[in-house]
Amino acid sequence: MAFLTYLLPLAAIAYVFFVAAGWIPLLKSTPLPSGQEGAAHVLTFPETYEMTRKDRLLALGITVVYAAVAFLGLGDNRAPQSFCEFAERGRYADITLAEETEIGAIKYYCGLHTGSYYLQFSSDGENFEDVAVLEQNYADLFKWKTGEYSEGAARTARYIRIIADNALSLGELALYGADGVLISAGKLEYADGASALFDEQTLVPERESYMNSTYFDEIYHARTALEHIEGVYPYEISHPPLGKLIIALGIRAFGMTPFGWRFMGTLFGALMLPFLYILLKNMFGGTAVPVCGTVIFAFDFMHFTQTRIATIDTYAVFFIILMYLFMWRFVSGGRLWNLALSGLFFGLGAASKWTCIYAGGGLAVIWLVYWFTRRREENFWSKLAGNALFCIVFFIVVPCAVYYVSYWPYGEAKGMSGLAMLFSEDYAEIVINNQKYMFNYHADLVATHPYSSRWYQWIVDGRPILYYLANFGDGTKSSIGAFLSPLLCLGGLLAVIGAGIRAFKKRDGRAAFILIGYLAQLLPWIFISRLTFEYHYFPSAVFLTLALCLMFDESRKAELPGWRGNLLAFRGSFRHVLPRPVRPAGGGVVFNAFTQMAAIVALLNLEAYFNVSGGLPYSQHLFLRRQQSHGGNVLGGICPRHFGNLLYRPLRFRYSRYHAGRP
Repeated sequence: MAFLTYLLPLAAIAYVFFVAAGWIPLLKSTPLPSGQEGAAHVLTFPETYEMTRKDRLLALGITVVYAAVAFLGLGDNRAPQSFCEFAERGRYADITLAEETEIGAIKYYCGLHTGSYYLQFSSDGENFEDVAVLEQNYADLFKWKTGEYSEGAARTARYIRIIADNALSLGELALYGADGVLISAGKLEYADGASALFDEQTLVPERESYMNSTYFDEIYHARTALEHIEGVYPYEISHPPLGKLIIALGIRAFGMTPFGWRFMGTLFGALMLPFLYILLKNMFGGTAVPVCGTVIFAFDFMHFTQTRIATIDTYAVFFIILMYLFMWRFVSGGRLWNLALSGLFFGLGAASKWTCIYAGGGLAVIWLVYWFTRRREENFWSKLAGNALFCIVFFIVVPCAVYYVSYWPYGEAKGMSGLAMLFSEDYAEIVINNQKYMFNYHADLVATHPYSSRWYQWIVDGRPILYYLANFGDGTKSSIGAFLSPLLCLGGLLAVIGAGIRAFKKRDGRAAFILIGYLAQLLPWIFISRLTFEYHYFPSAVFLTLALCLMFDESRKAELPGWRGNLLAFRGSFRHVLPRPVRPAGGGVVFNAFTQMAAIVALLNLEAYFNVSGGLPYSQHLFLRRQQSHGGNVLGGICPRHFGNLLYRPLRFRYSRYHAGRP
């Protein structure tokens, strides 16, 4: 099966270009209407196609199916909830064993705050020896960790003392005997203040993993969400608060557990889908294009991975979809309330992550283009002035108010309360100072990361990001990576180029709308020199999907003859599967082209498809799976219970040659 690591991506790339070749007739110039030769023929925005009962059922069905897959194996729904509080430096807890015992291993669950614990052993209860330092750094919070003994330290003890070097919270302490068996808490004696160290021993995992601990930027965002709940001024202030406040809702509902801090992101990842479906329906009509476009986006690697980690990018993309949905409804002949909603969601997005400000720039350009197309109407200037005043309210005043109020937890953490604090100088100072800090932080950030990448790498999936990698010592490993599927990334890029050509040659308002949205998310990153990653391209995936849908919708309408119809439907390869030949034009072409793309996306999930040691662009552990390296090739398998490999839970299916048994 190793040959598939090379065959599948090559086949996918070939298929993308194969299908894209059929788009060439769609890019030819359209003669201008009689009497308009030499005149500027303006863009046109078609009217919105409304949702039908069938569309609502289909959108709901896709969302439900995706949610069932996404929430499966999201993370443990139990984690230590009680913490032993070391109020200040030098505070300690004493533990006594029934007899002198060899301590083979130590596990502990880090709580809030950073510092170290000094672990001491004694045989007589009076003379203690330092045997280990248990670190609780900012990257260790809400993680299970294994303590390492100091070189030459004694490993037997009857009396154990743990001393904090700062005000710290420790969730649980697990002591293992020389035989590797957990020492029962019933065999330990300790003061009441240390009871929280041993009251949840059933939660001690066999091994530490993403299923029971934070990983990647969850160490910041999940922590900040908890700090907002507990009224603590947050450690991480490099992004606006709203995204972390949304994460906090999941923690309030399910506790400070992996499932709890990932729940809201996964929920919003599912909620993206019906709104994306509505946008596709509004722009293209029909059923095939909205259905297939939504499915391809839903099970794209980036969307699936990024929405299942407790970071704030999910909320930015969710609000970007909404703000562009309502902007489309406005420019396609909708009412002013659509424009107002677009501005409101712009404010919510900006209060989640500054990435949405780029989207706001795209909205502004679309608004200007829209009014440019209406410049020959009667009373144009009065209409423009009135609409501009409306936009000042809903794209400046309202977003600023939403953004300002989102800092409410910051004010409460400083002892303020009630509506009055919004009008206080101290609250305003908090908000203003944080904007200065964020700007300087992102402008002056100097750092390196082995999986950092630049914008020109994103557009071809040249450098995916590895979020998580664990070697378990039994020949297996677990990994999490984020990148777009080749079909959406490369096919979408070609479709965006096609959209640009159509916007200028055919004056297609839909194409211009998509192109502006895509460039608004990408172009700012060209001028940003700080550390960047593949996930910064996630908002662009929305517009890659729209661009693909545009080209396939135009293919449907063009009624391309002969070989071009077969090209788009890929009919020849599926003549033994399809019940009857597919007509070269119509919904069947669109449906088959899309479903075949979706099938290849799923097929690519069956195997990791580049050599780990070969230095190729995908030389990371790209999928979420349990796997074993063999001869430099990382091979995966198909999981019968899940969709492909893109799940947090390790794979259950195994190849006898490459896998080392069930997890």
